[in-house]
Amino acid sequence: MTFRKKLLIVGDNIMVKPEDGTGRTRSGLYLPATVVDKDQVMAGWVVEVGPGLAYPDPISPEDEEPWKRRHQSARYIPPQATEGDYAIFMRKAGVEITYEDEPFLIVPNSALLALIRDDLEGPGIPRLD
Repeated sequence: MTFRKKLLIVGDNIMVKPEDGTGRTRSGLYLPATVVDKDQVMAGWVVEVGPGLAYPDPISPEDEEPWKRRHQSARYIPPQATEGDYAIFMRKAGVEITYEDEPFLIVPNSALLALIRDDLEGPGIPRLD
């Protein structure tokens, strides 16, 4: 999906293109009718991912005056989702937006229930041979 402007997702948020179908998802997963009817769970494709949760530089015991440090770089704990993943998430946690005339949901990482990924060698997943 190509956009005319760059949309930056902040924090541990994830931009999802929701599926509009009910019952069986395109990836072959069946969602029970009770879950679909109550709109508790939704699924869709991850389009953009934020950098993650920011955390401060660790302060060493030698740094008695941490405000005098000259270089502080941003550090993040990245979310597990990556672009192209199929995400299953809590519907209530998502915020609906329209970007370039297309509907999307912005979902916090904490609302993700499961990810389906074609490549098993994604971030943090060792290859078993």
